[in-house]
Amino acid sequence: MNRQLIVYALAIIVLALLPMLGAYPIFVMKIMCYALFACAFNLLLGYTGLLSFGHAAFLGSAAYATGHALAVWGLPTSMGLLFGTIVAGLLGLVMGLLAIRRSGIYFAMITLAMAQMVFFFFLQAPFTHGEDGLQGIPRGEVFGIDLHNDLNLYYLVMAIFIFGYFVCWRAVNSPFGQVLKAIRENEPRAISLGYNVDNFKLLAFVLSAALAGLAGATKSLVFVSATLSDATWQMSGMVILMTLIGGLGTFTGPVLGAFIVVMLENKVGEFGRFLAHTTGVDWFRSLGESVTIVIGLIFIISVLAFRRGIVGELGAYFKGRRASKA
Repeated sequence: MNRQLIVYALAIIVLALLPMLGAYPIFVMKIMCYALFACAFNLLLGYTGLLSFGHAAFLGSAAYATGHALAVWGLPTSMGLLFGTIVAGLLGLVMGLLAIRRSGIYFAMITLAMAQMVFFFFLQAPFTHGEDGLQGIPRGEVFGIDLHNDLNLYYLVMAIFIFGYFVCWRAVNSPFGQVLKAIRENEPRAISLGYNVDNFKLLAFVLSAALAGLAGATKSLVFVSATLSDATWQMSGMVILMTLIGGLGTFTGPVLGAFIVVMLENKVGEFGRFLAHTTGVDWFRSLGESVTIVIGLIFIISVLAFRRGIVGELGAYFKGRRASKA
């Protein structure tokens, strides 16, 4: 336990020093937002065993709610973030009440269907500005600190990420988390022990939705915009990939998965620009939407090579080493 706390403390120090070491603050903030999103999703799938294909609805709804509250209503930044998180949590409550009545693939399809309904609502609602999205969302200030400065915003996003990560960690390492694991491993047995499984599932769903909403609200501040891309089914698929690549049911896996996905997106774009510069032909632009095939192939290789995710495979390897020595 002490060793784990030391590792976390060192990670926080490194994260705080990244801008001073030359890292681009906006890029690192993007990683932290997606990492929090993946941690929220992992709480539902990795520890409760519920596969949701609609988590982008919470990311997008919080982004739109926060953007509207700040740009139109003129709420303070902290209140805007809180409002977006609450909206995502309430949406999670509504979706969860319907989805938990089923399990397995039926649960996943219900979440996907409801997320698509939310997407088409955002597409047609006047306050979202359709395909143009909400632009020019004011960052404002928190406790008198001007968030228009990227460095100031960086440390706010870092604090939000640490808070969200701690909530996930505390939820799992509690009696509530132990019940969630029991439901994941053997739901009929949990029922036979007297637990109201539906209530635990619903609470886990709402908590996961609220944390995903916090990630979406924070992301809208970072990019001063909220767009339809945050609410698409592709975003729901992306968070699943982040979790699977990093390691399902681990704490650091989703963070590593988010880092890898964001880095891949960035590097594939850089590789395309390199090819265009050296050959005179913009190969990636000529492929159009098919450029995602390149990223998809990398994901397939990663999933096949690391069946339990990168962190899961490393954990199993070191556990085997310790067992062989004993």
